[in-house]
Amino acid sequence: MAFVLPLIIWWGYKEVQNQFVQPQAVVVLGGSTRRLEREKFTAEFVRQHPNIPIWITGGSPPRFTQRVFTKAGVDPKRLHLDYEAVDTVTNFTTLVDDLQARGIKSVYLITSDFHMRRACVIGEIILGSRGIYLKPVPVPSEKPPESIEKSIRDGARAILWIATGYTGVDAAKNKR
Repeated sequence: MAFVLPLIIWWGYKEVQNQFVQPQAVVVLGGSTRRLEREKFTAEFVRQHPNIPIWITGGSPPRFTQRVFTKAGVDPKRLHLDYEAVDTVTNFTTLVDDLQARGIKSVYLITSDFHMRRACVIGEIILGSRGIYLKPVPVPSEKPPESIEKSIRDGARAILWIATGYTGVDAAKNKR
């Protein structure tokens, strides 16, 4: 029972945050050109949030991404394109310092629904380590959720990064 109470308190805190915290930026976990649906979804989503900046990490090539946002009427000056990441863990580790330096305390996290559990685990650890809250916004798909093992593995890698600055990307590549 002593273990259950902290979980209930944590869950309640997250629900209250979800209701009252207004995100200050959008973070999109991009994909390959065939996954341009994340960028298209985001372009429509940010039209409802016209004053917040957009970070796209690991997205489609810049010309495709910029074309999607321009076509949707979104000012390309709002876009921050990051191509340093090589996987989901590094999607967060390459952006967290920039977000923190800009005083961003809360972000909308956009990725595919099948990828959201793992992205939230990693994001809550890495962004949370810097006091940045995330609010998930899933892009609908027809794929089943990723395995819980991937979430556990990459959650451990996120903790490793916080403790050492090492992402474990080499070890993760060997597990694929």
